[in-house]
Amino acid sequence: MPFLRETEFAAEAVWLGHVSVGTSLRAKAVDTLDLGFDGVKGERHEGLNRASCVRVSNLYPKGTEIRNVRQLSVLSEEELQQIAQDMGLDQLDPSYLGVSIVLRGIPDFSHIPPSSRLQATSGATITVDMENAPCVLPGREIETDQPGHGAAFKPAAVGRRGVTGWVERPGRIQLGDRLKLFVPDQPAWVCENRLVSD
Repeated sequence: MPFLRETEFAAEAVWLGHVSVGTSLRAKAVDTLDLGFDGVKGERHEGLNRASCVRVSNLYPKGTEIRNVRQLSVLSEEELQQIAQDMGLDQLDPSYLGVSIVLRGIPDFSHIPPSSRLQATSGATITVDMENAPCVLPGREIETDQPGHGAAFKPAAVGRRGVTGWVERPGRIQLGDRLKLFVPDQPAWVCENRLVSD
């Protein structure tokens, strides 16, 4: 019996981005992403392994080689619009955020369960690692083009920054593709008679 349950939700890929290797987080809009087991070729976050960062500093000294479960950054169009509104902008260009994929159609997207799968028509499948907590780097990109708005990004993006993920099955994702959402078929973890969510 499959342990991943197909949900009623599918999302449309409305924006795709490629973040080149270098110092800038800014993504370039593209029409297709060819996903390999190591992510997207030539991308800043490409690789089967990566150096540990501040997000796992309570587990490993910075720079420790670990599995790369942060090959891709996936956000929702709906949450991007909410971030923009809270920042006082009409819209927020995903390129500032180092986004790989922007999807439309899954509610409360940033809180889909870890280990969920997003599967494209081609069969390409992304495994969700976890919610992507906002940081100051996108704010710096925003500030360059939208002076006075960069500092507003991090607080506006809390709980809306999307998820990180890695390629479970290689394949192509194109603009307009539909990605189905599969979630782990398990109950919420209850510890000492309380739901553990933090």
